[in-house]
Amino acid sequence: MDAQEPERENERTTRAAANETAASLWSVNGERLRFIEPEEFTDEILLSLVDGVGSITTDRLLARFGSATKVLDAPLDELQRVEKVGSTLACKIAAARSFDVEPLFRFCRENDIRILSIDDARYPSRLREVAGAPRVLYVRGKLQPKDSYAIAMVGTRDATTYGRAQATRLARELVEAGFTVVSGLALGIDGCAHRGALDARGRTLAVLGGGVTSVYPREHEDLAGRIIASGGALISEYYPLTAPLRGNFPARNRIISGLSIGVVVVESGRRGGSLITAQFAAEQNREVFAVPGPIDRENSKGCHQLLRDGAALVETVDDILDGLV
Repeated sequence: MDAQEPERENERTTRAAANETAASLWSVNGERLRFIEPEEFTDEILLSLVDGVGSITTDRLLARFGSATKVLDAPLDELQRVEKVGSTLACKIAAARSFDVEPLFRFCRENDIRILSIDDARYPSRLREVAGAPRVLYVRGKLQPKDSYAIAMVGTRDATTYGRAQATRLARELVEAGFTVVSGLALGIDGCAHRGALDARGRTLAVLGGGVTSVYPREHEDLAGRIIASGGALISEYYPLTAPLRGNFPARNRIISGLSIGVVVVESGRRGGSLITAQFAAEQNREVFAVPGPIDRENSKGCHQLLRDGAALVETVDDILDGLV
């Protein structure tokens, strides 16, 4: 037996106990916020549904007008004074109240989808802290206070046998250490991360680049069902029936990192969504970890660059625990 193994086991036990205690404290503190029904923040929902109004534009509008209600009530010329809001977008914002939200509310009730305001006690606490957090979030499944102790795992869709094995193993070790595993439900590393967590009977959350009823890729519809059935959740900032548009995926990566206390990149080329997620993590003061790979593989290049830039090297879950101290 490794001479350090008892010490590591004590560390894991201590950390798991600390996580449970902190989760309870989050629940107590969370009670200061209340559960908010969608009908109470209809104007925020309407604003979020305007095509062309993302998180940055939303923050600019709220900074100028103070609330979503005042944004929707604002004259066109006032709206156009906000940076990046031209006449076309101003007209879309002014017309937002013409959208009937009742079918949306009914659809969400019928499909067990929760619509969360950023001011709701059930909104993920860590995500609420980051700049550009979605003001409105759709959740299909269940969130728990202990999800505030989550680790994101991301990587290439074109994963190797080596990468798949490492993602599966690390996800299993993470849930055994008491963490929730967050990923993006994509092919390759993401899918292995979710499955590794599920196979170890742990929690996992999937952040989508489309609506929570528009699972992509189709090959992962069963996996999405397993995540929900296990007590996890599918999460999105988009209208539930939104198609998984290519342009949505970079933005969803900020949610993956924002939900987590650290991001582990298992395999990545020189470019791609995994490195975007790692960049968001660094900007959000999250820890960045990378799994090294064979030096002659393109899928290793991104991880090795992250290591050169200061990411923590990961071989086992203990490296992640050490990096979080």
